[in-house]
Amino acid sequence: MGDTMTSVMSELEIVLRQRATRPAADSYTARLLAAGEDEIVKKVGEEAVEVILAAKGQGDGRLVEESADLVYHLLVLLLSRGLSWADVEAELDRRRQ
Repeated sequence: MGDTMTSVMSELEIVLRQRATRPAADSYTARLLAAGEDEIVKKVGEEAVEVILAAKGQGDGRLVEESADLVYHLLVLLLSRGLSWADVEAELDRRRQ
């Protein structure tokens, strides 16, 4: 299971980097990155609240959907700062030891 998650995250990061370096007018990611960190952080906060609301009464399906939205926006934030999911994994690994 871990390999599948890493693969999905890696593939998503590749797509996000492509959107950052070759922005297309119809790309939400490109528009979000162009809007800047304040807008990205705002979206991360909104999605975090939506995860909480889903967990407190909207069912598991909604919780999974909102969690995916939160992870996506978190990846965009990391990308905007020159960071990656590998940095998060390294920190989790460090904490595990």
